Amino acid sequence: MRKLSFWILGCIISLSVNAQNPKKTTAKSSAIPRPKLVVGIVVDQMRYDYLYRYYDQYVEGGFKRMMNEGFNCRNNHYGYALTVTAAGHSSIYTGSVPAINGIVGNEWYDRFSEKGVYCTEDSTVKTVGSTNVSVGKMSPKNLLTSTVTDQLRIATNFRSKTIGVAIKDRGSILPAGHTANAAYWFDSSTGNWVTSTFYMNDLPQWAKDYNAKKMPSEYLRKGWKLLLPADQYTQSTPDDVAWEGKLPGNAKPVFPYELAGLAGDAFGVVTNTPWGNTITKEMAIEAVKGENLGKGKETDFLAISFSTPDKIGHSVGPNSVEQQDDYLRLDREFAELFTFLDGWVGKGEYTVFLTADHGVVDVPGFAKEHKLPSGLVSRTNVLKALNKALEENYGKNDFVKATDNNQLYLNHALLKEKKITIAEMTEVVREALLPLPGIADVIDLTDMGKAPLNTYQLELYKNNVNAKRSGDIQIVTQPGWFYGGSTGTSHGTPYNYDTQVPFVIFGWGINKGETVRRTSVSDIAPTVSAMLHILPPSGNIGTAVEEALKK
Repeated sequence: MRKLSFWILGCIISLSVNAQNPKKTTAKSSAIPRPKLVVGIVVDQMRYDYLYRYYDQYVEGGFKRMMNEGFNCRNNHYGYALTVTAAGHSSIYTGSVPAINGIVGNEWYDRFSEKGVYCTEDSTVKTVGSTNVSVGKMSPKNLLTSTVTDQLRIATNFRSKTIGVAIKDRGSILPAGHTANAAYWFDSSTGNWVTSTFYMNDLPQWAKDYNAKKMPSEYLRKGWKLLLPADQYTQSTPDDVAWEGKLPGNAKPVFPYELAGLAGDAFGVVTNTPWGNTITKEMAIEAVKGENLGKGKETDFLAISFSTPDKIGHSVGPNSVEQQDDYLRLDREFAELFTFLDGWVGKGEYTVFLTADHGVVDVPGFAKEHKLPSGLVSRTNVLKALNKALEENYGKNDFVKATDNNQLYLNHALLKEKKITIAEMTEVVREALLPLPGIADVIDLTDMGKAPLNTYQLELYKNNVNAKRSGDIQIVTQPGWFYGGSTGTSHGTPYNYDTQVPFVIFGWGINKGETVRRTSVSDIAPTVSAMLHILPPSGNIGTAVEEALKK
């Protein structure tokens, strides 16, 4: 009995001591777990099939590492019609669509100022890091919603750092968001990485030091040679075909390439080769080290966009030896980046996602050779038929104020004066253009309920229309057709080759696996937001891919 009393007393004392002296692990576990760093990777013009087309030639540490260690959404699509670079980057990081975030294209016409607008233009800011005064007049002011990078900054009371890096200004500025610590892009006239006074008044010393290395000049001297023996490029057409464009200074689109700059654009040719990916990776790593990303108490965010695949793809297409070599080299760049992050942040301490801003259509020359439906729409013939129809029906007058994104911006004042409705004019334009090769339809963007489109495409075009920035009439091309020349290819349509892009996420907080259920590019931002336990962006319409996230 006495022993039992001592035992009870001991338990009471033990409970009392534990209550007054809680273990340190209790305080530690109260902090919400988050990765030290999030790295968002956008590959400009990465069609979904590139993940698998060159899979056997990828190294273990690049694309394969992401796919084999992470979660792969294999049926991931854009939810709007006009799939171009600025709209893509905006949709990825806002979880939104152009109808909401306002980035309806790379350019659009502003009815109120009556002039064209470039997606990131900002005349109120100045270039930082270059003598080129025009290259830095950029900011995210035209983006109408917040980004996941903004939301991270807000959630941590701006203690988190967010940095954007891309050759293209829009590929850096739009992902980095409104509250970014910095966004950097490439000035092809001087070979410098630059920014604008929207972010800072002087480049940080680490950026100056990297610019001082003059790496673009070094890569110019090296030229572009194949990574592997020529007979191993079995996923591509022959190296010399009629539908491929040529790099400046080269008589044919054939390896090896000599690289020579042009007057006023001395280093632009570098960005049209895999060296563009190299300098992007190098600048990104310098940003991580220079800004000490991933080393603080809060999660930091690095947004990288690799612009070079788009430049190469537009010139020579997705079935070229050049694009295969580009992706094999990009794969090695990723492996080097991840190896660096393993050492800098710690393996398993950071999260990476991979996606693309749009896909690409096969070059019409290639498609026709293999009896696939394809062709080129003649912009000259479209305008000729349009002008003829308008003049015959309404007389000679300036009914069209501007054309952009295959849209007609009509002169509303003139239509009101002439008592012509947009619906009436749409029918006139439709009747005139439908007989032309490659034209699928013409629709009234101001009254989408009456558009003669299938349900699927109607939704995509609705998601593209912003009342203040979109045109009145949309000209829709047939699958495989686009406006262009005899060489190279393009994108910007609602068809699968343009809408289906990768979404692979791996690292901290991510399950290993895959899904073939349809996901949306708008799901990326809310997925990252859920992982970070932060509010999704203000215009978000996506849903987190919950099976990718560890509980």
